[in-house]
Amino acid sequence: MTAQQDHYVVCTVKPWNVAAFNRRTAGLPGQWHLIETPEQLSAAALEQIAPRYVFFPHWSWRVAAAITTAFECVCFHMADLPYGRGGSPLQNLIVRGHGSTVLSALRMVQELDAGPIYLKRPLSLEGRAGEIFERAADLVYDLIAVIIAERPVPVAQQGDVVVFPRRTPHDSLIPHAGQPQTLYDFIRMLDAPTYPKAFIDWGQWRLEFDQARITDDGVEARVAIRKMNADD
Repeated sequence: MTAQQDHYVVCTVKPWNVAAFNRRTAGLPGQWHLIETPEQLSAAALEQIAPRYVFFPHWSWRVAAAITTAFECVCFHMADLPYGRGGSPLQNLIVRGHGSTVLSALRMVQELDAGPIYLKRPLSLEGRAGEIFERAADLVYDLIAVIIAERPVPVAQQGDVVVFPRRTPHDSLIPHAGQPQTLYDFIRMLDAPTYPKAFIDWGQWRLEFDQARITDDGVEARVAIRKMNADD
């Protein structure tokens, strides 16, 4: 008789995480299920699957207590928790001058980013945001592979809690002061699909910057110019 395989669920919304799911789960044991919208995620739907773990590489909505208490939910945060709880960790780390961080895998609880830690792995913050997110997406599956193989018991977070504020689209306005490295970092940390680009406003026009690089005497970047609308 063939042993029954464990089922695993991955809930994610960003394209690089969906691509990593398609690329990496084929090489992992068990049956894998992908959820990409909040409408697909419910306690009833998960009960039908009966997953051993529910993984959240990136999720933009609060998960109901009925799910986090009934299932072992694992989320991933791009900071050395408890330092860096809260929103926009990549951008908050770069504006604070960090060149590297760790990716934390933690048990999801109702308090944001406060659950116990399964594992941590180092993560470079070099390059554009899109490149960092792609590296993190692959690193998630390295962590997942360890979790499903070893089933570690998560350990309570240790140290002082530092909470990052969630950034808003207006926070992408390029500061007036700073060195070339500061400007380069500001542009690159927002250079990813679905993220608001670094910008400046000039009259009725918005200038949005990406693909930045340091030069001998400053910074070069691509600029897209569009007319502002009422939502800007």
